[in-house]
Amino acid sequence: MKPENRKRLRKVEGLPPTRGRSGRDRMGGLDRPGSSRQLSERGVIVSNAVTVTKERPPRKKLTARRLKNLILNVLKNPFNMVVLVSLIVLFCLIVIPLLTMIKSTFTLAQGELRRVDGKVGDFTLYYWQYMLMSNMSKAVLWEPLLHSFVCGFFTTLISVPLGSVLAWLMIRTDLPGKKVLGILITVPYMIPSWTKAIAWLAVFRTPTSGANGFLTGMGIPIPDWLAYGPVAIVLCMSLHYYAFSYIHVSSALRSINSELEEMGEICGANKVQILKSITLPLVLPSILSAVVMTLSKAIGTYGVAANLGSRIGYFTLATKMKTFINGGPQGVGFAMSLVLISLAALIIFSNQRIIGVRKSYATIGGKGGRSNEMHLGAAKLPLMVFLVFFLFFAMVAPMFVLVMETFQVTTGNGYGLQNLTLYNWIGTLDEAQTYTSMEGIFRNAEFGKAVWNTVRLTFIGSIITAFCGQFLGYISSRGRGKWYGNLTEQLVFVPYLMSGVAFSTMYFSMFSVPHFGGLIPSLYGTFTLIVLTSVVKHFPFASRSGTANMMQIAVELEEAADINGANFWQRMGKIVLPLAKNGFISGFMLTFISIAKELDLIIIMMDKHTQTMSYLAFTYSQEGYNQMADAISVCVLLFILVCYIIANRFGADIGKAW
Repeated sequence: MKPENRKRLRKVEGLPPTRGRSGRDRMGGLDRPGSSRQLSERGVIVSNAVTVTKERPPRKKLTARRLKNLILNVLKNPFNMVVLVSLIVLFCLIVIPLLTMIKSTFTLAQGELRRVDGKVGDFTLYYWQYMLMSNMSKAVLWEPLLHSFVCGFFTTLISVPLGSVLAWLMIRTDLPGKKVLGILITVPYMIPSWTKAIAWLAVFRTPTSGANGFLTGMGIPIPDWLAYGPVAIVLCMSLHYYAFSYIHVSSALRSINSELEEMGEICGANKVQILKSITLPLVLPSILSAVVMTLSKAIGTYGVAANLGSRIGYFTLATKMKTFINGGPQGVGFAMSLVLISLAALIIFSNQRIIGVRKSYATIGGKGGRSNEMHLGAAKLPLMVFLVFFLFFAMVAPMFVLVMETFQVTTGNGYGLQNLTLYNWIGTLDEAQTYTSMEGIFRNAEFGKAVWNTVRLTFIGSIITAFCGQFLGYISSRGRGKWYGNLTEQLVFVPYLMSGVAFSTMYFSMFSVPHFGGLIPSLYGTFTLIVLTSVVKHFPFASRSGTANMMQIAVELEEAADINGANFWQRMGKIVLPLAKNGFISGFMLTFISIAKELDLIIIMMDKHTQTMSYLAFTYSQEGYNQMADAISVCVLLFILVCYIIANRFGADIGKAW
């Protein structure tokens, strides 16, 4: 029967016209990609041939029966249930802890009853007044805040131009040996920043902290302002965070067609004018992103500032906050954490506003492009010398001193045979009086427990994070332009706004005591809390990786399975997950490496039973066991480098690890 006759027959019989199940109906509200007819927000049907205006029908009243049908539609549709459960979990893991910490800053605690009239649980502004308007405000907030801004500003001022210039040299010039140099330039990105602080101390340490470093031991007088404090913090963080700029800018430079620069050269522009008027505007968004990431991370970093600043009483906002959380009043520490979160959010949203209103330039179009290298001419040799010296003094020399210090009896006393020993690695208690008061790390029970905690934390946390990231990415990719997709992306983005120490403070506040009559138990001091904190903090990166992975899987594959009668879980198990396997492995490895490097995120929650290698090295460094701390740092470095090699074998991009 012809279609027009079928319509006429149904009209005579009084039946409604038939409608095929669209991709939107089958996929639980998903639009079928590639459709030639789409309904705009104003009810205009857009077709390849005809544009017809169609008024949107009036919204139906929400009756009890309609509400019941909507609820049943959610409960009976597996995709809708996945979305609902995911949103509830994200709300409980991100929004509720943040609100709980905010509430803690206005709730009177037991420890402040001797200073404030009232009873436990009463509303109070004491913590905010103590931080903002008391006689201690300068020492508590304003000086640490100024120190954080100074360190963050100068770190950004040094590291962003340095990383951008290195990216330009590696991508756009004819510099020889770029493959090897590129690997060496990105190595500092793989090394934790707190390890660089320990390496800095190995080189510049003075008797102020109880022992000599390499240079002091050689008789070279090192002033305390160089060994510790803001100069040391800025230089140490700059040697770590320049890699952010290098990765961001090099990625942008690879996408620029060199014909744009050649046109400027044909018009008579010299190399400086080409860089200023053509190349720089094209990579400016990437530079701004590097500025934002560097500034927000430098302001909130803890490990470097604690190692190089606390020894002389130089506190940043992150180190001062931990002092209050450990020693009280904890409400002041929670309030300082909110200040850190607000600063990071302000910096990131300011960047979005700036990029959103500036002119943008398309560098990739339908026409094919090419990338020709710029000839450096006579400047090639000086630039090569600069790169060799930079890499030697920024990476090779400090790492050599760090490794060699693990074999020294007395730090700063040279490398003669009488001052070399394996005790720090395999020493026994029989030799303890000669060297220190504990065994070598390979015989130390604390180190063995720290290794076990590090391995199980990274494996468990990475598996959970990668699995959740794939599901969150599935929701975000299939919900593009819909409220649930946008809401998922916004909730997942929240942990990115917080520094590691600020985020862990939020979870410390949430789970240090039971809530809701014991419905949310106290997890303080448990390994579960550390795993949970690590998982949620890395949601943004796992979700982004999952979204990119799921965007590569066409919806048509699921639609074809749906037509053949496969339900949601069958489509996930036999189509989506097998195709997403490589992306899952890559996301797992990147999260594994990131958690293995972590110190700031877990420093507040550590104790003797849950300490990791990072925390143990930091503790030994603070207690004066410098060689032991160096040895553990070397083990952490080897562990991370091996993980990077394995990640690269699976095709993981180190630029997505943070």
